[in-house]
Amino acid sequence: MTTATARSHERRISPVFLAILAVMAVTGWAVWTGFASSAGLAIFLFVTSAWIVSLCLHEYAHARTALHSGDITVGAKGYLTLNPLAYTHAVLSIILPVLFVIMGGIGLPGGAVFIEQGRIRGRWKHSLISAAGPVANVLFAIVCTAPFWLDALEGVPLAFQYALAFLAFLQVTAALLNFLPVPGLDGYGVIEPWLSYKIKRQIEPYAPYGFFIVIALLFVPAVNGAFFDAIDALMRALGVPEESRYCGSNLYRIWQETPDLCEV
Repeated sequence: MTTATARSHERRISPVFLAILAVMAVTGWAVWTGFASSAGLAIFLFVTSAWIVSLCLHEYAHARTALHSGDITVGAKGYLTLNPLAYTHAVLSIILPVLFVIMGGIGLPGGAVFIEQGRIRGRWKHSLISAAGPVANVLFAIVCTAPFWLDALEGVPLAFQYALAFLAFLQVTAALLNFLPVPGLDGYGVIEPWLSYKIKRQIEPYAPYGFFIVIALLFVPAVNGAFFDAIDALMRALGVPEESRYCGSNLYRIWQETPDLCEV
């Protein structure tokens, strides 16, 4: 096998990702047309598959930026194929975030691709690699909310509006959480190259627990309130009505009774 052929294989889009993308497309069509007998089930499948697609794009953004920054090993590891099964921590990167969406309705950041830091030269490159993932979530949120802030909702079915609003909410929460400068999250990866060796050594013992500390803090009423106030402000800035996000969240939870306000 030639080097060119090998590299082409390393960057070929995974059938697993294409299958998830197909589920997103079909269920999105079902939500739009009202074809499904249960709007809630269609929204559940559409949002869940779209959320997994966004998780794959998040990790791909990290890997692609690392590739252009000097880590040529990411292709051999399968990170450029968008295959979620190739990730270092599939549980943290896919399964746990999906479970959190189902149980708590927030976009949980995950950690997956292993970057060989020694191959990267320059602090800016290290920071850009860390920032690339949450930036992908930001771009996904902008796409989802485009009909709202462009005032282009005419002709868009109500159920699809609700699904987009909830999906955008997941992207915004994931981006905000990821950008927190906490060890274990991408926000810390952005600032870490600029910290002194002494500070990094002091923080290092706590790095494995940063992610779990953030999750625990979200159960503190004051922290939870401040976090969701920030999310609400960002959603309003993107033109998404609170009612749309609320109804999208409620319709997504097919195991709960749908409020009359959200019937479609």
